[in-house]
Amino acid sequence: MLVKYKKANRIVAMGLLSLTASQYGIDDLRRIIQKYEENPKWQLYLWKEQDGFLGMAGIELDEYTFTVHHASVIPSYQNEGIGHKMIGNLQQLHEPLAMCSSSLTKDFMAKCWNSFYPI
Repeated sequence: MLVKYKKANRIVAMGLLSLTASQYGIDDLRRIIQKYEENPKWQLYLWKEQDGFLGMAGIELDEYTFTVHHASVIPSYQNEGIGHKMIGNLQQLHEPLAMCSSSLTKDFMAKCWNSFYPI
């Protein structure tokens, strides 16, 4: 289930965010989380199942689109369809906006997209 980020889940969100790029240091993670907390156009979602929080996706809303800037799934839960479900739920939640990827999420999004429309 996709749930909107709350400050009470900051440490979990930072951990999941750290999976998106190895070059992020703790200060970078704090700045990114702060952007999601302070800017209403930047929204962070966590994917929760019975085992707890297993993934996250961070988006930036625009007039006609939304861009997925950050997305990750805990490594031990990858290849189980969580990313596919998470991205699908994001699209449903933000219809009719068109979903876009960033340079950081293009591979993640392509893999999820291919699970919607296999080649």
